[in-house]
Amino acid sequence: MDYIEYIRKLDYQELERFASEIRRYIINVVSKNGGHLAPNLGVVELTLSLYRVFNPYEDYIIWDTGHQTYVHKLLTGRWDLFPTIRKFDGLSGYTNIFESEYDRFGAGHVGTAIAAALGIEKALELKGKKANVVVVIGDGALTSGESLEALNQIKTLNSKLKIIVNNNSMSISKNVGALSHFLEKLRTSKFYLDTKKTMKRAFSKGFEEELKKIRDALKVTLTGEDFFEGLGLKHFGPIDGHNFKELEDEFRRIKDYDYPTVVTVNTVKGKGFKNSESNPEKFHSASKFDISSGTFLKEKGIISYSEAFGRTLSKLAEKDDKIIVITAAMKSGTGLKEFSEKFPKRFFDLGITEQMCVTFAGGLATIGMKPVFAVYSTFLQRAFDQIIHDIALQRLPIIFAIDRAGVVGEDGPTHHGVFDIAYLRMIPNIKIYAPKDVQDLMNTLYTLLNTKLGGPVAIRYPRDYEFGDFEELCDKINMVDVDKWKLLNEGKDVAIISTGFPTKAALKVARKNNFTLVFARSIKPIDVEMLKWVFENHNVVFSVEEGVKIGGFGEGLLSYGNVEVIAIDDEFVPHGSRKELLKYLNLDVEGIERRMRKVLERRNIYENANRIR
Repeated sequence: MDYIEYIRKLDYQELERFASEIRRYIINVVSKNGGHLAPNLGVVELTLSLYRVFNPYEDYIIWDTGHQTYVHKLLTGRWDLFPTIRKFDGLSGYTNIFESEYDRFGAGHVGTAIAAALGIEKALELKGKKANVVVVIGDGALTSGESLEALNQIKTLNSKLKIIVNNNSMSISKNVGALSHFLEKLRTSKFYLDTKKTMKRAFSKGFEEELKKIRDALKVTLTGEDFFEGLGLKHFGPIDGHNFKELEDEFRRIKDYDYPTVVTVNTVKGKGFKNSESNPEKFHSASKFDISSGTFLKEKGIISYSEAFGRTLSKLAEKDDKIIVITAAMKSGTGLKEFSEKFPKRFFDLGITEQMCVTFAGGLATIGMKPVFAVYSTFLQRAFDQIIHDIALQRLPIIFAIDRAGVVGEDGPTHHGVFDIAYLRMIPNIKIYAPKDVQDLMNTLYTLLNTKLGGPVAIRYPRDYEFGDFEELCDKINMVDVDKWKLLNEGKDVAIISTGFPTKAALKVARKNNFTLVFARSIKPIDVEMLKWVFENHNVVFSVEEGVKIGGFGEGLLSYGNVEVIAIDDEFVPHGSRKELLKYLNLDVEGIERRMRKVLERRNIYENANRIR
């Protein structure tokens, strides 16, 4: 069914009913699959109105970020496939150019849309093709550095972009920063909104342009100089993001404008489902839940790595007032809600500004503080130069708490944290640790925050959980020699050196086959003494890691001797559950054993023992 033609034939009453149907469909699917619920419920009317005015088959509509595009997917040929979203071999949870030609630009990270749209617009112009280029930006993406850089170039490039700002006051957590405060002033100025409505009723249609001038003057009077107008963009709004007529009228107004425009649209994140409306942060990216109660279907007695990290940090901060925590709009995701409430003056959520977060942490470190930057692995990639130039070069003692390291599951290739070992290992002065379980994570964090660091340190841990009780784990916290590897199982002939989470699976393989297993918490520096013992006493040595093979931990061992590296090959990992993906990558117990057996069968007879070089 062609839903674009369908929605254009509906009157507003029928549109309301269809919007309700879409919301029910999204809620039902996400309750079973997990996914980004609140962002998508908030843009139902916006998307329907936009696609009644602009044609996504002919115009170029770029969404920033892709996690608010479920309605877009439903309207552009994927209605029947929607129940597969985020499942292995199913629809992506984000825009994906390989999934549909109408996903004009793929995005899982925020802030890319305006820059991409400018490139698309310029290419269409050079090819002599006429089409509207529209950007829908929201959920904190406008505060991203790349967004601001792109906004600054719009006039220079003689652009005619149409930018729709989905202003819901939220990114994942509450928006922060001066720009978000400017948008919030527009959103919440009751005098402005009431006056606008009164004038609309008072003036006839022939006075619409005069009304617009008065409205713009009011806007500047109430909020100060308009940010967008100052950059040379015509700014309209705010308008009600759940009012079909108001949305369509504004979109039709700007459709044929020959200059760049911004329309601010006020929406309610989580609209239409009481649980997500009242707690949009919790339902931003939801796990499976019960629709009637809004309760997440979580097993009892489990503790996630993120939770263990955040709660341990809070306990340590009670006795050490130098511990400062920074996050980039990921307070809940990184387990820092408790810390933010207990120590508000020592907690900094700087929004979606990973580069700034790193350098801000560097400034703190120069004054003797103990900054901890908690960030998803995939987002730390965005601050690569700052890690080198601002931190490592100056040997500043910062702890990078790298959450979501390794395979993250249903969020897919834009969010898998499989590159951090490779992109950090090459940097001088930095140390990298990968605990094998929750207790080891707590011990490592405790040790590092009670040790004089000689430079930056990274701790990587997965998006996973264990059965256990936090208080019982706390009672077992102790100092560990973080740079020393540990012998977990002594066997014959074959040795496995494993780092991080895969150590659990590797231990099962080692015990079953009488292999030696060495746990390498320290990826950098390498425990040369233990490595030498491994090479001298075993004929075949394997390394196992949940990261890319090229530039990874195993590749680092190859400079010392012959190692068979078990890691992620040169590919982007698809989306699916962690269990499915570890099996797909041969990083589960059976996969690791199968890969080792192939090597041993290929060799037939064990080679002479390795000698460390």
